[in-house]
Amino acid sequence: MSTPFVRLLQQLSAGFSNQQQAFDNPPLYAHILVKFRPLPQLAPGSLLLDQSYAINPAAPYRLRVLRAEQAGDGLIIHNQSIRDDQRFWGAIDDAERRSQISAADLSPLEGCAYVVRETAEGFIGEVEPGCRCMVERKGALSYLVSSFELGARGMRTIDRGHDPKTHEQLWGSLAGPFEFERVDDYSAELPAHWLAG
Repeated sequence: MSTPFVRLLQQLSAGFSNQQQAFDNPPLYAHILVKFRPLPQLAPGSLLLDQSYAINPAAPYRLRVLRAEQAGDGLIIHNQSIRDDQRFWGAIDDAERRSQISAADLSPLEGCAYVVRETAEGFIGEVEPGCRCMVERKGALSYLVSSFELGARGMRTIDRGHDPKTHEQLWGSLAGPFEFERVDDYSAELPAHWLAG
């Protein structure tokens, strides 16, 4: 019987694309690729996250290391930045480069962990409460409000930035969530000892 932790890693270890949504609504949605691949050399549950525009996948606009862990009755996904992350552009599709990412390259992003719960379909996660996940965008500081729904066929995500003082929305989707379909499966790359629980 697999645990929620194992099921989360198996569903997350994949490549996703919102190509259909972007083609259906080009003014509202860019075509984005999101990939999560296991990093066996790091702590159990560590995945490399690579987010890029489909027109320029070689230059991801977000490169992070996520680390899922069981926490009491639920799950937490810790969010970590990568120092000098351009060194690892392209690593998502290059096992040798991925293997060079070490714990020394990572810094925790305070207040940016996702609190995750299992659903009948898969999982739902939201950035931890407290408005502490600060991001800089276009020179302005905002706090991130972010959530995802993960299922067997794909993933829905919504990210929005809010003003720390007025709480008004500064950026992010006005048209609703991004709808990603699963286009690659990397779950076979999960190390056996992570899955043994």
